[in-house]
Amino acid sequence: MAINPDAVGTTGTPVESSWTSKDSLLYAVGIGAGTTDLAFTTENSMNIAQRAYPTQAVVLGDASGAFANIGTFNPAMLVHGEQAITLHRELPVQGSVVTTGEVTAVWDKGKGAVVEVTSRSVAPDGEPMFDKVMSVFIRGEGGFGGERGPSGSRSMPHEGSTPDLEVTLTTREDQALTYRLSGDRNPLHSDPSFAALAGFDRPILHGLCTYGFTGRALLQGLCEGDPARFRSMEGRFSSPVFPGESLTVRMWRDGAGAARFSTHGGDGRVVLDAGRVTFDPA
Repeated sequence: MAINPDAVGTTGTPVESSWTSKDSLLYAVGIGAGTTDLAFTTENSMNIAQRAYPTQAVVLGDASGAFANIGTFNPAMLVHGEQAITLHRELPVQGSVVTTGEVTAVWDKGKGAVVEVTSRSVAPDGEPMFDKVMSVFIRGEGGFGGERGPSGSRSMPHEGSTPDLEVTLTTREDQALTYRLSGDRNPLHSDPSFAALAGFDRPILHGLCTYGFTGRALLQGLCEGDPARFRSMEGRFSSPVFPGESLTVRMWRDGAGAARFSTHGGDGRVVLDAGRVTFDPA
């Protein structure tokens, strides 16, 4: 098995995909929204129009074709490293997009390889809807003589200071069983036996579910719950989360329309760091 560093710049075949109002409702409850979030969890509440969470973009738009260009590897050795989204408009509760994925970086980290894929999703009429950048670390695929790329250590500029805002949300014991219905059926998040093979005493929460919980907190704390004001979000996964844990998102304003953030598990450890979000000021 070997990673192909020459894959940088290659693209996958554009893929059209769609989602429904029901998909948006399912995603919302998958990231913990409930009876106090009826604009996201119902489609027929009186005088409340349904809306979609901005982070739903992570489960929309198929860019998997780009991975066909990076060579062969054991999927079990792949770990999600970082995730970024940029919204060009408010995400509709139902719609379709055409998505093109591009391999934008392949770094040699010695013990593994980091692969970055950037995808751009446009509406059928060509209007940009959202972009995503994801990086994955593939253990055992380094050492091919490529560039190491940027350092993985990025300290928070406000680390150690009191956050301007702090929001705590609690995941359910069965959170992963709901979230998996939005597309990621990896048994690591549902099957105790499979989780044990990976070294965990029970299934862990999807990293992108933690990302969604974090997005909910940012939307609440910085955008007064209005997804039309949410512009972009990026962060790095730094520790697994177990269903049932509370998640505390700490936010430091970074000028008008921007903030830094980190997400912490129930014991205070950092589970999502190097976070940055942009939004339209009120």
